[in-house]
Amino acid sequence: MDTSFTPQEVADMLKIAKTTVYELIKRGDLNSYRVGNKMRIEMKDIEKYISNKKDNKSQYSLSENNLVTPVEFPLDSVHNNDFIICGQDIMLDILSRHLETYHLETRIYRSYVGSYNGLYSMYTKGASAATTHLWDASTDTYNLTYIKSLLPGIPTFVIHLAKRMQGFYVLKGNPKDIKTWQDLTKPNIIFANREKGSGTRVLLDENLKKLNINSSQINGYSRECTSHLAVASTIARGGADVGIGTQNASIQIKNIDFIPIQEEKYELVIKKEDMNTRIVKSIMEVLNSDIFKFEVLGLGGYDIAEMGNLVTEL
Repeated sequence: MDTSFTPQEVADMLKIAKTTVYELIKRGDLNSYRVGNKMRIEMKDIEKYISNKKDNKSQYSLSENNLVTPVEFPLDSVHNNDFIICGQDIMLDILSRHLETYHLETRIYRSYVGSYNGLYSMYTKGASAATTHLWDASTDTYNLTYIKSLLPGIPTFVIHLAKRMQGFYVLKGNPKDIKTWQDLTKPNIIFANREKGSGTRVLLDENLKKLNINSSQINGYSRECTSHLAVASTIARGGADVGIGTQNASIQIKNIDFIPIQEEKYELVIKKEDMNTRIVKSIMEVLNSDIFKFEVLGLGGYDIAEMGNLVTEL
Protein backbone atom coordinates (compact mmCIF):
# COMPACT_ATOMS: atom_id res chain seq x y z
CA MET A 1 0.00 0.00 0.00
CA ASP A 2 1.25 3.51 -0.81
CA THR A 3 1.83 5.67 2.26
CA SER A 4 4.44 7.95 0.70
CA PHE A 5 3.96 11.62 -0.14
CA THR A 6 5.41 14.32 -2.37
CA PRO A 7 7.19 17.32 -0.79
CA GLN A 8 4.13 19.44 -1.58
CA GLU A 9 1.81 16.97 0.16
CA VAL A 10 4.10 16.94 3.21
CA ALA A 11 4.12 20.75 3.19
CA ASP A 12 0.32 20.78 3.11
CA MET A 13 0.15 18.19 5.89
CA LEU A 14 2.55 20.05 8.21
CA LYS A 15 1.30 23.48 7.12
CA ILE A 16 4.76 24.70 6.18
CA ALA A 17 6.28 25.96 2.95
CA LYS A 18 7.42 23.47 0.31
CA THR A 19 10.89 25.03 0.46
CA THR A 20 10.95 24.27 4.19
CA VAL A 21 10.36 20.57 3.44
CA TYR A 22 13.39 20.59 1.15
CA GLU A 23 15.41 22.35 3.86
CA LEU A 24 14.42 19.71 6.44
CA ILE A 25 15.50 16.98 3.99
CA LYS A 26 18.77 18.77 3.27
CA ARG A 27 19.54 19.06 7.00
CA GLY A 28 18.79 15.38 7.53
CA ASP A 29 15.80 16.06 9.77
CA LEU A 30 13.41 14.34 7.33
CA ASN A 31 14.26 11.23 5.33
CA SER A 32 13.31 10.93 1.66
CA TYR A 33 14.00 8.86 -1.44
CA ARG A 34 13.63 9.24 -5.20
CA VAL A 35 11.49 7.37 -7.70
CA GLY A 36 12.96 8.40 -11.03
CA ASN A 37 13.31 12.16 -10.79
CA LYS A 38 10.53 12.52 -8.20
CA MET A 39 11.13 12.82 -4.46
CA ARG A 40 8.94 10.86 -1.99
CA ILE A 41 8.66 10.87 1.80
CA GLU A 42 7.31 7.88 3.73
CA MET A 43 4.64 8.37 6.39
CA LYS A 44 6.86 6.63 8.94
CA ASP A 45 9.54 9.29 8.35
CA ILE A 46 7.02 12.10 8.79
CA GLU A 47 5.93 10.47 12.06
CA LYS A 48 9.57 10.12 13.13
CA TYR A 49 10.20 13.82 12.45
CA ILE A 50 7.14 14.84 14.49
CA SER A 51 7.91 12.32 17.24
CA ASN A 52 11.52 13.49 17.59
CA LYS A 53 10.32 17.00 18.30
CA LYS A 54 7.79 15.80 20.88
CA ASP A 55 10.18 13.32 22.53
CA ASN A 56 12.54 16.22 23.19
CA LYS A 57 9.65 17.95 24.97
CA SER A 58 9.99 20.71 22.44
CA GLN A 59 7.64 23.43 21.50
CA TYR A 60 7.69 25.29 18.24
CA SER A 61 7.57 28.80 16.95
CA LEU A 62 6.87 29.70 13.36
CA SER A 63 9.49 31.93 11.79
CA GLU A 64 8.89 34.25 8.88
CA ASN A 65 9.55 31.47 6.37
CA ASN A 66 7.21 29.12 8.25
CA LEU A 67 10.07 26.86 9.38
CA VAL A 68 9.10 25.00 12.54
CA THR A 69 11.90 25.65 15.02
CA PRO A 70 12.22 23.59 18.25
CA VAL A 71 12.95 25.41 21.48
CA GLU A 72 13.07 24.04 25.03
CA PHE A 73 10.02 24.40 27.27
CA PRO A 74 10.19 26.07 29.69
CA LEU A 75 12.98 28.20 28.25
CA ASP A 76 15.05 31.04 29.55
CA SER A 77 14.40 33.12 26.44
CA VAL A 78 10.62 33.08 26.97
CA HIS A 79 9.61 36.23 28.77
CA ASN A 80 6.45 37.24 30.56
CA ASN A 81 5.12 38.98 27.46
CA ASP A 82 5.61 35.91 25.23
CA PHE A 83 2.52 33.85 24.42
CA ILE A 84 2.55 30.04 24.56
CA ILE A 85 -0.33 28.03 23.06
CA CYS A 86 -0.58 24.34 23.95
CA GLY A 87 -2.26 21.90 21.55
CA GLN A 88 -1.70 19.45 18.71
CA ASP A 89 -4.44 20.08 16.16
CA ILE A 90 -3.40 21.25 12.69
CA MET A 91 -5.88 24.10 13.12
CA LEU A 92 -3.38 25.74 15.48
CA ASP A 93 -0.69 25.66 12.80
CA ILE A 94 -3.04 27.56 10.52
CA LEU A 95 -3.85 29.99 13.33
CA SER A 96 -0.15 30.62 13.96
CA ARG A 97 0.43 31.29 10.28
CA HIS A 98 -2.41 33.82 10.15
CA LEU A 99 -1.12 35.57 13.28
CA GLU A 100 2.22 36.17 11.58
CA THR A 101 0.52 38.71 9.31
CA TYR A 102 -0.30 40.86 12.35
CA HIS A 103 3.40 41.58 13.03
CA LEU A 104 2.83 41.35 16.76
CA GLU A 105 5.51 42.42 19.20
CA THR A 106 4.59 39.42 21.33
CA ARG A 107 6.39 36.23 20.35
CA ILE A 108 4.08 33.24 19.86
CA TYR A 109 5.21 29.70 20.69
CA ARG A 110 3.53 26.32 20.22
CA SER A 111 3.79 23.50 22.72
CA TYR A 112 2.71 20.20 21.11
CA VAL A 113 1.20 18.53 24.17
CA GLY A 114 -2.18 16.87 24.72
CA SER A 115 -5.23 18.45 26.33
CA TYR A 116 -4.59 17.39 29.93
CA ASN A 117 -0.92 18.37 29.85
CA GLY A 118 -1.79 21.64 28.13
CA LEU A 119 -4.10 22.70 30.95
CA TYR A 120 -1.54 21.54 33.49
CA SER A 121 1.11 23.65 31.74
CA MET A 122 -1.13 26.70 32.08
CA TYR A 123 -1.15 26.11 35.84
CA THR A 124 2.48 25.13 36.43
CA LYS A 125 4.68 26.18 33.50
CA GLY A 126 3.46 29.57 32.38
CA ALA A 127 1.59 28.55 29.24
CA SER A 128 -0.85 31.27 28.17
CA ALA A 129 -3.55 29.17 26.47
CA ALA A 130 -4.43 25.57 25.72
CA THR A 131 -6.83 23.67 23.51
CA THR A 132 -8.80 20.85 25.06
CA HIS A 133 -11.21 18.02 24.20
CA LEU A 134 -11.52 16.15 27.49
CA TRP A 135 -14.67 14.12 28.08
CA ASP A 136 -16.01 13.59 31.59
CA ALA A 137 -18.09 10.40 31.64
CA SER A 138 -19.71 11.21 34.99
CA THR A 139 -21.38 14.34 33.59
CA ASP A 140 -21.26 13.50 29.86
CA THR A 141 -19.74 16.93 29.22
CA TYR A 142 -16.54 18.22 27.67
CA ASN A 143 -13.71 20.24 29.20
CA LEU A 144 -15.32 22.28 31.99
CA THR A 145 -14.77 19.66 34.72
CA TYR A 146 -11.09 19.40 33.83
CA ILE A 147 -10.56 23.16 33.50
CA LYS A 148 -11.98 23.73 36.99
CA SER A 149 -9.89 20.91 38.42
CA LEU A 150 -6.56 21.67 36.72
CA LEU A 151 -6.72 25.48 36.91
CA PRO A 152 -7.86 26.18 40.48
CA GLY A 153 -7.99 29.86 41.29
CA ILE A 154 -7.16 30.94 37.73
CA PRO A 155 -10.00 32.88 36.02
CA THR A 156 -10.37 31.74 32.40
CA PHE A 157 -12.41 32.23 29.27
CA VAL A 158 -13.41 29.20 27.22
CA ILE A 159 -13.72 29.79 23.46
CA HIS A 160 -15.39 27.33 21.09
CA LEU A 161 -13.23 26.19 18.19
CA ALA A 162 -15.07 23.30 16.56
CA LYS A 163 -17.02 20.13 16.96
CA ARG A 164 -15.15 17.06 15.72
CA MET A 165 -16.05 13.41 15.41
CA GLN A 166 -13.92 10.86 17.23
CA GLY A 167 -13.98 7.34 15.89
CA PHE A 168 -12.19 4.10 15.13
CA TYR A 169 -9.56 3.94 12.39
CA VAL A 170 -9.70 0.54 10.67
CA LEU A 171 -8.36 -0.90 7.44
CA LYS A 172 -10.42 -0.28 4.32
CA GLY A 173 -13.52 -2.46 4.41
CA ASN A 174 -13.18 -3.07 8.16
CA PRO A 175 -12.02 -6.70 7.70
CA LYS A 176 -12.21 -7.48 11.44
CA ASP A 177 -15.69 -5.98 11.87
CA ILE A 178 -14.74 -3.54 14.64
CA LYS A 179 -17.71 -1.44 15.72
CA THR A 180 -17.81 -1.11 19.52
CA TRP A 181 -15.54 -0.51 22.52
CA GLN A 182 -16.02 -4.15 23.49
CA ASP A 183 -14.56 -5.23 20.15
CA LEU A 184 -11.18 -3.88 21.29
CA THR A 185 -10.90 -6.83 23.70
CA LYS A 186 -11.13 -9.51 21.00
CA PRO A 187 -7.98 -11.69 21.08
CA ASN A 188 -7.33 -11.24 17.34
CA ILE A 189 -7.43 -7.41 17.53
CA ILE A 190 -4.25 -5.33 17.85
CA PHE A 191 -4.81 -1.79 19.14
CA ALA A 192 -2.77 1.40 18.64
CA ASN A 193 -3.24 3.76 21.61
CA ARG A 194 -2.60 7.48 22.20
CA GLU A 195 -0.31 8.93 24.85
CA LYS A 196 -1.44 9.69 28.40
CA GLY A 197 -2.80 13.21 28.72
CA SER A 198 -4.32 13.36 25.24
CA GLY A 199 -8.05 13.91 24.91
CA THR A 200 -8.36 10.72 22.87
CA ARG A 201 -6.68 8.65 25.61
CA VAL A 202 -9.05 10.16 28.18
CA LEU A 203 -12.03 9.26 25.95
CA LEU A 204 -10.82 5.67 25.76
CA ASP A 205 -10.07 5.30 29.47
CA GLU A 206 -13.36 6.88 30.52
CA ASN A 207 -15.28 4.44 28.31
CA LEU A 208 -13.29 1.45 29.56
CA LYS A 209 -14.10 2.46 33.14
CA LYS A 210 -17.76 2.99 32.26
CA LEU A 211 -18.00 -0.46 30.64
CA ASN A 212 -15.89 -2.16 33.34
CA ILE A 213 -13.25 -3.21 30.80
CA ASN A 214 -9.73 -3.74 32.14
CA SER A 215 -7.02 -2.23 29.93
CA SER A 216 -5.07 -5.51 30.21
CA GLN A 217 -7.78 -7.08 28.04
CA ILE A 218 -6.71 -4.91 25.08
CA ASN A 219 -3.78 -6.15 23.01
CA GLY A 220 -1.65 -3.08 22.31
CA TYR A 221 -3.02 -0.79 25.03
CA SER A 222 0.51 0.08 26.17
CA ARG A 223 1.65 0.95 22.64
CA GLU A 224 1.39 4.74 22.33
CA CYS A 225 1.32 7.00 19.28
CA THR A 226 1.74 10.74 19.70
CA SER A 227 -0.82 12.08 17.21
CA HIS A 228 -4.03 11.22 15.36
CA LEU A 229 -1.99 11.08 12.16
CA ALA A 230 0.47 8.61 13.67
CA VAL A 231 -2.37 6.30 14.75
CA ALA A 232 -4.07 6.45 11.35
CA SER A 233 -0.88 5.73 9.46
CA THR A 234 -0.09 2.81 11.80
CA ILE A 235 -3.41 1.24 10.85
CA ALA A 236 -2.85 1.95 7.13
CA ARG A 237 0.54 0.20 7.25
CA GLY A 238 -0.94 -2.85 8.96
CA GLY A 239 0.89 -2.16 12.22
CA ALA A 240 -2.37 -2.50 14.14
CA ASP A 241 -6.01 -3.30 13.44
CA VAL A 242 -7.67 -0.35 15.11
CA GLY A 243 -6.95 2.99 16.72
CA ILE A 244 -8.92 6.02 17.84
CA GLY A 245 -8.73 9.57 16.51
CA THR A 246 -10.48 12.41 14.75
CA GLN A 247 -12.11 12.17 11.36
CA ASN A 248 -9.76 14.79 9.92
CA ALA A 249 -6.70 12.54 10.15
CA SER A 250 -8.55 9.68 8.48
CA ILE A 251 -9.18 11.91 5.47
CA GLN A 252 -5.44 12.47 5.02
CA ILE A 253 -4.41 8.79 5.10
CA LYS A 254 -5.22 6.30 2.34
CA ASN A 255 -6.51 2.77 2.85
CA ILE A 256 -8.40 3.30 6.11
CA ASP A 257 -12.05 3.70 7.04
CA PHE A 258 -13.43 5.85 9.83
CA ILE A 259 -16.16 4.53 12.14
CA PRO A 260 -17.75 7.39 14.15
CA ILE A 261 -17.97 6.95 17.92
CA GLN A 262 -18.66 10.28 19.55
CA GLU A 263 -18.86 13.97 18.68
CA GLU A 264 -16.56 16.10 20.80
CA LYS A 265 -16.11 19.77 21.59
CA TYR A 266 -12.70 21.23 20.81
CA GLU A 267 -12.21 24.43 22.79
CA LEU A 268 -9.59 27.06 23.57
CA VAL A 269 -8.86 28.08 27.16
CA ILE A 270 -7.34 31.52 27.74
CA LYS A 271 -6.45 33.21 31.01
CA LYS A 272 -8.78 36.09 31.82
CA GLU A 273 -5.83 38.38 32.51
CA ASP A 274 -4.79 38.07 28.85
CA MET A 275 -8.17 38.68 27.23
CA ASN A 276 -7.58 42.39 26.55
CA THR A 277 -4.05 41.96 25.20
CA ARG A 278 -3.32 42.59 21.54
CA ILE A 279 -2.34 38.97 20.94
CA VAL A 280 -5.63 37.56 22.26
CA LYS A 281 -7.65 40.20 20.40
CA SER A 282 -5.77 39.15 17.25
CA ILE A 283 -6.51 35.47 17.93
CA MET A 284 -10.20 36.24 18.29
CA GLU A 285 -10.15 38.28 15.11
CA VAL A 286 -8.57 35.39 13.19
CA LEU A 287 -11.00 32.83 14.65
CA ASN A 288 -13.93 34.94 13.53
CA SER A 289 -12.55 35.69 10.08
CA ASP A 290 -14.11 34.08 7.00
CA ILE A 291 -10.72 33.27 5.46
CA PHE A 292 -9.58 31.27 8.52
CA LYS A 293 -12.89 29.44 8.80
CA PHE A 294 -12.82 28.62 5.09
CA GLU A 295 -9.31 27.18 5.41
CA VAL A 296 -10.23 25.01 8.41
CA LEU A 297 -13.42 23.87 6.71
CA GLY A 298 -11.35 22.81 3.72
CA LEU A 299 -9.46 20.31 5.90
CA GLY A 300 -12.65 18.31 6.38
CA GLY A 301 -13.97 16.80 9.59
CA TYR A 302 -14.79 20.03 11.45
CA ASP A 303 -18.11 21.65 12.36
CA ILE A 304 -17.17 25.32 12.73
CA ALA A 305 -20.65 26.82 13.02
CA GLU A 306 -19.87 28.20 16.51
CA MET A 307 -16.17 28.92 16.06
CA GLY A 308 -15.02 31.96 18.04
CA ASN A 309 -18.05 32.00 20.35
CA LEU A 310 -17.57 32.43 24.09
CA VAL A 311 -18.60 29.18 25.82
CA THR A 312 -18.26 30.38 29.40
CA GLU A 313 -16.19 32.36 31.86
CA LEU A 314 -14.79 30.41 34.82
